[in-house]
Amino acid sequence: MSDKATATQNPTPAITDPREAKAHKLSLLKAAGYDPYPHKFDRTHKAGDLQDKYKDLESGVETEDRVAVAGRIMAMRNNGMFLDLNDPTGKIQVFCHKDSMSEEQLKKLDFMDIGDIIGAVGTIRRTPRGELSVRAHDVDMLTKSLLVLPEKHHGLTDVEQRYRQRYLDLIMNDDSRQKLLTRSKIISTIRRFMEEQGAIEVETPMMHPILGGASAKPFVTHHNALDADFFLRIAPELYLKRLIVGGLADAVFEINRNFRNEGISYKHNPEFTMIESYHAYKDYFDVMELIEKLVQTVALAVHGTLEIPFEGQMINLASPWARKSMVDLVKEETGVDFMPLDAAGAHAAAKQLGVFVEPKANWGQVVETIFGEKVEDKLIQPTHVIDHPLDISPLSKVHRNNPRLVERFESYINGWELANAFTELNDPQIQHDRFMDQVAQREEGNEEAMMVDHDFVTALEYGLPPTGGWGMGIDRLTMLMTNSHNIREVIAFPTLKPLKN
Repeated sequence: MSDKATATQNPTPAITDPREAKAHKLSLLKAAGYDPYPHKFDRTHKAGDLQDKYKDLESGVETEDRVAVAGRIMAMRNNGMFLDLNDPTGKIQVFCHKDSMSEEQLKKLDFMDIGDIIGAVGTIRRTPRGELSVRAHDVDMLTKSLLVLPEKHHGLTDVEQRYRQRYLDLIMNDDSRQKLLTRSKIISTIRRFMEEQGAIEVETPMMHPILGGASAKPFVTHHNALDADFFLRIAPELYLKRLIVGGLADAVFEINRNFRNEGISYKHNPEFTMIESYHAYKDYFDVMELIEKLVQTVALAVHGTLEIPFEGQMINLASPWARKSMVDLVKEETGVDFMPLDAAGAHAAAKQLGVFVEPKANWGQVVETIFGEKVEDKLIQPTHVIDHPLDISPLSKVHRNNPRLVERFESYINGWELANAFTELNDPQIQHDRFMDQVAQREEGNEEAMMVDHDFVTALEYGLPPTGGWGMGIDRLTMLMTNSHNIREVIAFPTLKPLKN
């Protein structure tokens, strides 16, 4: 904003409504020949950088160092003499005084409100009270804000509004901003870690013609040009293993978005982010070690330690993590050993334990249900729950010592499943038979059962080497690393029920 004209009238004559007052100032700005939305501003420094650079500057000292800063006004004091300017790196005070600004320049302050985005050019000083400031020589309106920010003392506390208007949440709540910045740091740390392991990052389709790769209800979309329905991806597994078959690399990974048409809870969002990865010539024991190293690397990047706080308790991420089979954990908690039981016996045991299971549930599904009801939320410290029932693991290789089980594990922390991993099934005939069993389950009403992916079976017929594969929820990992109880806290724009009208 250049000094084109001087406002000759009070910018807010007798206007009591704050929104009307802002709109009135906007009209006066334009009438005075100022552009309230200029194209750019030549900023030289950010607030956080200045705070760091001048951290040793003593109180009362002024410099001749000239800087240009920009950000949002979050507080105004003494009729605009002191402005608190916030940018993504922090806060700096702008000192607007007649000793360093002309009367014409000071008039610009009359058009400014809390919430406006401005630029300020001046010199660095530290006030006698110790506040690092820019002694402004000029200030410019960069964006006139037309809506009133929440009152600073009480802040933005309505949780629903915070999620629906995340931009407002980020303006008002530093904690929300820090959580999303930490999420970004976690993802970049994961990416570097995987590349250091020799894995290459790949991309696979998000629209699948065949439902597969996990057990979940899908979202369905229609492709007009092909006149065909597609399923939004519930997991990238079958495509990633195709790349291992093709020899693209010995290890691949994808940081991917997935969509599951399921309920919403504090740890479930229908649209979520995970990393999924496959490593040739590895098994699930190798993957256990990899996952421990990955989580530890993230913890060190975020916290600088392997002991992290979560809701009043300390989580110790140091290796080795506990390794216990699902059936053994169920036995420890309930006193019932499910290994000698058949499906009928498992149903009878579930009834005695007071756990409802679907009448058509097979043996493995009964064990899984009881595990979820009786064991899962007690796994606070890191635990690999290993050796799952074959019945619930159609893509896993059968256990080398027990044909009723598979070489699969899920990693639990704070009672949450954080990762899911297999020694991958690579026998094409067995995989075909497993798919057909899934088809039978779908016909019996299991909407989460997989379909037959004939092309994937063909890929296996060309040969998938021994492979260890795994997936980890990035949203839940971020919850853990930021001490967040609700998954919506760590997703910038979580799925919400649309508002009426």
